[in-house]
Amino acid sequence: MTIRASKLWLRYGLAMAWFFVLLWPLLGIKPEGLEFAVSFAIWIKVAVAAAILLALYQLNKAGAFGFLTRPAAAAGRVAVGAAARVPRWLVLSVVLAAAVSFPFFTERYAHDVAISVLVYIILGLGLNIVVGLAGLLDLGYIAFFGVGAYTYALLSVHFGVSFWLCLPISACFAAVAGCIIGYPTLRMRGDYLAIVTLGFGEIVRIVLNNWMSVTNGPNGILGIKSPGAYWWQGDTLEHIWLNNLEQLYFIILALAVFTVIAVYRLNHSRIGRAFEAVREDQTAAELMGVNTLGIKLLAYALGAVFGGLAGTFFAARMQFVSPESFTFIESAMVLSMVVLGGMGSIPGVILGAVVLIVLPELFRGFQLYRMFVFGGVMAMMMVFRPKGLWPAKRLGQRSEERG
Repeated sequence: MTIRASKLWLRYGLAMAWFFVLLWPLLGIKPEGLEFAVSFAIWIKVAVAAAILLALYQLNKAGAFGFLTRPAAAAGRVAVGAAARVPRWLVLSVVLAAAVSFPFFTERYAHDVAISVLVYIILGLGLNIVVGLAGLLDLGYIAFFGVGAYTYALLSVHFGVSFWLCLPISACFAAVAGCIIGYPTLRMRGDYLAIVTLGFGEIVRIVLNNWMSVTNGPNGILGIKSPGAYWWQGDTLEHIWLNNLEQLYFIILALAVFTVIAVYRLNHSRIGRAFEAVREDQTAAELMGVNTLGIKLLAYALGAVFGGLAGTFFAARMQFVSPESFTFIESAMVLSMVVLGGMGSIPGVILGAVVLIVLPELFRGFQLYRMFVFGGVMAMMMVFRPKGLWPAKRLGQRSEERG
């Protein structure tokens, strides 16, 4: 026990030394010279807090807090059992009612953050079809987001097509782009697949950035119309623009609910079972009669559809699009939501999107250090919850992961 404890403290010392090596260049290298006081002041606070947590962890392992943990564990089991008896429709009704009433009890800033969360929920669920269900690592998913955004931007600015009509059109264009990108990768697996999808994502962004005659290049497209609707104004039916955040929130909420229902139905359909068969063992699935090439192509197309829907709303909300909004970091962000929440899990992806969008906002008071703290929290989550915050119940291993 003593040897194990000494190893833990040795690792703690190495971790704190490495933390100072990372922290000092950020705070100690300044134009006027080198400085150690600020870096050391922050480092010592983190070191003391980590030491206290490590000491508490060791005491808990030794059973020092058994008088607290045993009643808490019993209460937790009772709570889980009681929650399992609550009808699912009741839970979903409460969640939906809370989502609908959210803008009536919050301010503009909260509306803005909630809209971003819902956009990323749609993107995460779309990528979840490709990564979580079919097991295809896609690092260029944000390209479909860009295709949807630019489809609506061009049709709105040049032809005056309405937002509602462009939703299915953008989804179809994104599905075609998904098939074009997915077809050359059908016989690839693992790292090779990731590299090719990353390349295709960058190709789409570079095309948007250089096709001046159509996309206006890096200058982007201005003047995109907001969603419109007809509403009674007195005794007449007039057209109004839905351009304030509260109205846009309800639009993206409706799209997010539609996406959740569609992905849920897909997950529990024969196609969803085929996706999972390909994910867990592609060779066995092919021997059982699954058209693996067609299923993988369908996964790319279906995942791209939801990326196109989210892109259409993004263009309508911002009323401006440019290639800088569709970089690789956005693809990495969406993939992080899927992995952090739990691959193949719808509530997990939703929770991952909420965490990755809301957490940096909560740490905004840390200013320059908030992304540092944010990265540390993500790393800890992957250490202690490698399967995600809310793992899927039927999650299996891919064939190439079994060695």
